[in-house]
Amino acid sequence: MSILSGLDTPVFAAEGVPENTDAGAWRVRVDGLAQQEAELGLADIKALPNVILDARLTSVSGWSVRAQWEGTPWTEFMKRHPGRPEATHVTFVSAGGYATTAPLTELSSPRVLLCWGVGGEPLEPDYGGPLRMLIPNLWGYKSCKWVVRITYANSLVPGYWETRGYTNHGRIEPGTTMDVNTRTRRAIKGGEVTQF
Repeated sequence: MSILSGLDTPVFAAEGVPENTDAGAWRVRVDGLAQQEAELGLADIKALPNVILDARLTSVSGWSVRAQWEGTPWTEFMKRHPGRPEATHVTFVSAGGYATTAPLTELSSPRVLLCWGVGGEPLEPDYGGPLRMLIPNLWGYKSCKWVVRITYANSLVPGYWETRGYTNHGRIEPGTTMDVNTRTRRAIKGGEVTQF
């Protein structure tokens, strides 16, 4: 059991948790305006430089959880699998077909991860394992779970929640959030939640 389930972190799965989340068989397609298309296994991604990042995942639905996330920084992934010069955005697609797009400018932070672990444990399927995005500077709906496709593009394509009224940019707005770690409601300033 990971820290996320231990804290009873809410589970959101718009398309349902995939039935097959075998890490050994997991494949990720890189395409669109990629300089070179590729199909990668989880082991290929784990072989890239990786970090442990203390960060919060903040949901637009009103909660935020802090954990030690393990994964490959997106900046490192892009060095090996870059987009073409005209690429400005990336669409992430899950095993169940959920999709969301983020601009490369928002992904350029070294704190954005292709994440496979949390709290020293493999990332559980309920929370996006074996591979999810962690984009702590944007609302959680931009941190696609169960990533199986990474598509470089030259425009923002509205995804699952964006077509249902959530903002296309996904920037965290000022307000309040429930801190899952302490079970207290806290004010947030907007942007990545770092103040608690």
